[in-house]
Amino acid sequence: MSPTLTTKLQPGTQAPDFSLKDAKGNTTSLAAYRGKHVIVYFYPAAATPGCTTEACDFRDSLASLQGSGYEVIGISPDAPEKLASFTGDFGLTFPLLSDEDHRVALAYGAWGEKLVNGEITEGIVRSTVVLDPEGKVTLTQYQVKAEGHVAALKEALGV
Repeated sequence: MSPTLTTKLQPGTQAPDFSLKDAKGNTTSLAAYRGKHVIVYFYPAAATPGCTTEACDFRDSLASLQGSGYEVIGISPDAPEKLASFTGDFGLTFPLLSDEDHRVALAYGAWGEKLVNGEITEGIVRSTVVLDPEGKVTLTQYQVKAEGHVAALKEALGV
């Protein structure tokens, strides 16, 4: 396997636009969030322990994030059907989007080599990108740990 090189986004740059299917099969576009601050987070797989911890932390922090003007979007390579189960099983109330061909993860620098159980694999690198109302990157966090990430993110955002 030859590694896929991705360029990490930098603060001040325009975030790549995207349109992806959500858990219900509806298309959600980043353009629909213009005028709002947006937290876009990338996670490897729905319903796995770390991803569940992170998603539930975002769910539990959603009111305070939204109260401070931030919307949350989660993106993974899972099919919409799997996202629907994940959303229902854990009462997730923010959009989870399906990036099955991982082109959005590549565009955001959230796809690459990582160490999993002692083996180097290629896949989603747990990452968070925060956008301003014009769609410009204000904060990037790559290779984050699931546990405690949302609390640290809220602190970094002053929420």
